[in-house]
Amino acid sequence: MVFEGFAYHCRIVRQDNPRTEPLVLLGGSAQNRFAWLRHQKWLAECSTIITVDLPGYGSADFLPASYGMDFLADCVHHMMQELGIHRANVIGSCFGGAIALRYAQHYSDRLVKLGLVGMTTAIPAHYSSAVPRWARMLELGDRAQIASELVEQFMSPPGTGVVYKHQAVSRLLYGQFMAQSEDDINKSVEHNARLMTHDWYRDEPVPAVPILVCTGEYDTLCTPAMGRAVAAALPRAAFTTIKYADHLAPVERISEFSDLITRFCTDQQLTGLSYTNPIEWLGRTA
Repeated sequence: MVFEGFAYHCRIVRQDNPRTEPLVLLGGSAQNRFAWLRHQKWLAECSTIITVDLPGYGSADFLPASYGMDFLADCVHHMMQELGIHRANVIGSCFGGAIALRYAQHYSDRLVKLGLVGMTTAIPAHYSSAVPRWARMLELGDRAQIASELVEQFMSPPGTGVVYKHQAVSRLLYGQFMAQSEDDINKSVEHNARLMTHDWYRDEPVPAVPILVCTGEYDTLCTPAMGRAVAAALPRAAFTTIKYADHLAPVERISEFSDLITRFCTDQQLTGLSYTNPIEWLGRTA
């Protein structure tokens, strides 16, 4: 599809007998529309799944940093219109959470439920302070050091707590960055410039639909305290943490994360789950 001159791509896994409206998954900055393949066997049981490479990410066109969250939320709306989908469940992880929330604020009539994973109201200071250094390191061709620092940013440090698949996911992140093409690198640099020049979060009205905010219990990038602050700012929002996981909870605990999202989207019980800590009702109208 093309939105305002920028080509982008979506992937659809159709469910002919859905139990809920389509599920739109907006991943983090390093994820593309195929990043949810391992979640598919669980998520596709209850609804049609839509994943997307928005402009500036994955195999979509390069997007200058002058285009921010509003443009990307508008592009999600354009995709929904092109696919003939009137309403959907929208789940956003990390960077995708910022887009999902802006979409919810601007297109409230299109939203059934909203899920925010590893979300915060402000970009963590230790990440934003590293962005200029990474840009200089890229100019010098020091990709290995940047890859190591990115792993340190996204993964909890040793001793924080038990995180399933910590070493495997760390190796995966490092390898993904080292394998990036020049186009991928250019998009990554522009992504960080976008983060530094546009509002990550705005205190705008949010529809009073069911909202779930969650992250790993050992998330050190967007901490549980940050997630609680997000939930507290939104109507009807619940918050929980996934056990034995950090910021990469959707990758570290694939089946459990998929079960949580499925339960949320199909109005099943969220309390008493073995893989989450207790649900906290923090929303303004809860």
